[in-house]
Amino acid sequence: MSDIVTLKALCAELKIDAREAREKLRAAVSDAKANPELAKARKPRTPWQWVKGSAAEKEARKVLSS
Repeated sequence: MSDIVTLKALCAELKIDAREAREKLRAAVSDAKANPELAKARKPRTPWQWVKGSAAEKEARKVLSS
């Protein structure tokens, strides 16, 4: 099975608040042209999680670190 990266793990790694991270991710997903992989990977009413090493995870890291 592939490794899954959760928002909680990213928040701990980047030392950011989970609430702020979710706000940033929601804003990024709404702009599908700037973050196509992140928007494609997002499913409503499911936890924020990505396959480790995927393009969506890389976009999530970029959004959260900015």
